[in-house]
Amino acid sequence: MCGIAGYWGSDNRPAPGAWLARMCERLAHRGPDAYGEYVNGAVALGHRRLSIIDLSGGGQPMGNEDGTLQIIFNGEIYNFQELRRELIGKGHQFATRSDTEVLVHLYEEEGERLPERLNGMFAFAIWDGRRQEMFLARDRMGKKPLYYTTAIAGMRIAFASELKALIELPGCPDTIHPKAVQDFLCFSYIPDPETIYRDVFKLEPGHSITVTRNGHRIRRYWRPEFAIQRLEKLDDAVEEIRALARDAVAGRMISDVPLGAFLSGGVDSSAVAGLMAEQAGGRVKTFSIGFTDKRFDELDYARIAATRHGTDHHEQVVTPQMFEMLDKLVEHFDEPFGDSSAIPMLYLSRMTRQHVTVALSGDGADELFGGYRRYYFGVLEQRLRAMFPRWFRQSVIRIGAKYYPKFDYLPQVFRAKTLLSNLARENGDAYFTSMTAFRDEGLRAILSGQLRRDATGYCPRGAYRKRFESVSHLDPLQQMQWVDWHTYLPGDILVKADRATMAYSLESRSPWLDYRLAELAARLPLGLKVQGRNGKYVFKKAMEPYVPPELLHRRKMGFSVPLASWFRTSLKPLFEKVALGDGAGGLLDTATLGNIWTEHQSGLHNHDKKLWNVLMLALWRERYKGNRSNQLAAVAKD
Repeated sequence: MCGIAGYWGSDNRPAPGAWLARMCERLAHRGPDAYGEYVNGAVALGHRRLSIIDLSGGGQPMGNEDGTLQIIFNGEIYNFQELRRELIGKGHQFATRSDTEVLVHLYEEEGERLPERLNGMFAFAIWDGRRQEMFLARDRMGKKPLYYTTAIAGMRIAFASELKALIELPGCPDTIHPKAVQDFLCFSYIPDPETIYRDVFKLEPGHSITVTRNGHRIRRYWRPEFAIQRLEKLDDAVEEIRALARDAVAGRMISDVPLGAFLSGGVDSSAVAGLMAEQAGGRVKTFSIGFTDKRFDELDYARIAATRHGTDHHEQVVTPQMFEMLDKLVEHFDEPFGDSSAIPMLYLSRMTRQHVTVALSGDGADELFGGYRRYYFGVLEQRLRAMFPRWFRQSVIRIGAKYYPKFDYLPQVFRAKTLLSNLARENGDAYFTSMTAFRDEGLRAILSGQLRRDATGYCPRGAYRKRFESVSHLDPLQQMQWVDWHTYLPGDILVKADRATMAYSLESRSPWLDYRLAELAARLPLGLKVQGRNGKYVFKKAMEPYVPPELLHRRKMGFSVPLASWFRTSLKPLFEKVALGDGAGGLLDTATLGNIWTEHQSGLHNHDKKLWNVLMLALWRERYKGNRSNQLAAVAKD
């Protein structure tokens, strides 16, 4: 795991090496072990290394035998040993044991088809001196980040693992993108390929970009093929999943440094720990955090799994120190990010890094195998829609939804307004509603007048609806999964995992996001994923030997924090100083924001997700303006 940065000038003047060093210094947390650079004419490649494999011989940038190819690489290739044997058989000579050198020689054989041969998490750039081309690629699921821009004067392309490094370049676009602000307020993250800045982009998962003297072209080398349901026997599916899971975990245990596993007490992480224990020669190290607030604590369940698998278990109980972790969030996520579970993820990463350099996680199983409760409700809503004609849903039910009270303060069973609203909509519109904080009239009202004018013509709901329309031939569950794989998974879950772990120079590996498991999951019929109210049905069947019975069917808790109460207590002074005063630096309408704040303080409404997004936007805006230490430090002293 590392950090990469580079650029290619368009006017053939020597690349300023000082710019490259400054970019890579901003990535030091991703690679504290070494710094390397390649500067030749207008080309500059920089690398910060976190040593994992071939500690003495894997330095980067790395070249081929004659130096005409140079690579900088972030990630791990799990099938590199198999590929290395194949390349040796074709006459290639290797000077190291690293997976990086395999990429160099495989590029000589495959060219831009290189990423199709890889099983791993990766973002890399290859300078081809013979062809005078720059080739960049990102892994299929989007586990490793890669930002780029072609809008800097005098440069064909500039790129980096994180935005903070890219915007160190003079002339890098830094104008706030109104579309991205809307998307963030809706989704709590900014979906690929956009970023908070105009003309700066994320390379999308499963894509590569080739830059030549005449321009650039983007190629999609992989897409998840969700088949219209085919018959599959449960026993066959269970065996196939179990075999792939064993292989995925084994590949991710290859390391020349200490490794372990996150253990939350849920099915996904418990299964990873069980599979590791099955294959390990010694005791597996596992790591959990708990909270003094027992409503959000899962340590008892984690201990059950740790005892079952005989792990060397480490745990820590924390009382979140808000100002410490808020500053860490803003510093390491680079653009507004509203998933509050990043806070416990930061605590877990910090504690884990004290013991190991690599940690396996349970990320991805919910998205692949249908584990979220929203999938069950989405399928149920679609069945209910089918019971009523469209005219009835869009008239009678829509009117009922409009006038039904919104009882935020009542138990969920009494909140029928969202259900009625969703029944009146089609699947994509309903899913948009369930996945967003601000939307429609509420979104428009919260934007400042200037931002509203700048954003004219863009509608987040419309853009989301188009994603669903592109897969309208699939069943409702597959539609939701397909959209999540392209938005929520790479934009939220994997960003959170990457930034939180790399903030502490910790490498995180996700066996359930092995692309072979993803391809298998995409082909499975609905009934093997969601059966009744039981999500991940076939996955849980496959993992039964590795998960204690007490954990197998308990309700998913997730990493949560008590936002609603925080905004009425510890976060109240900060929010009033940072957000209410000037509407997040003029981005938001202060009157509308004030009304939302007053409603939340009354206790009759819960606007915690909206307020958290606003706070994250405001804190990011403060740092963007260069006042990074002001409000957080001031409130922390009060």
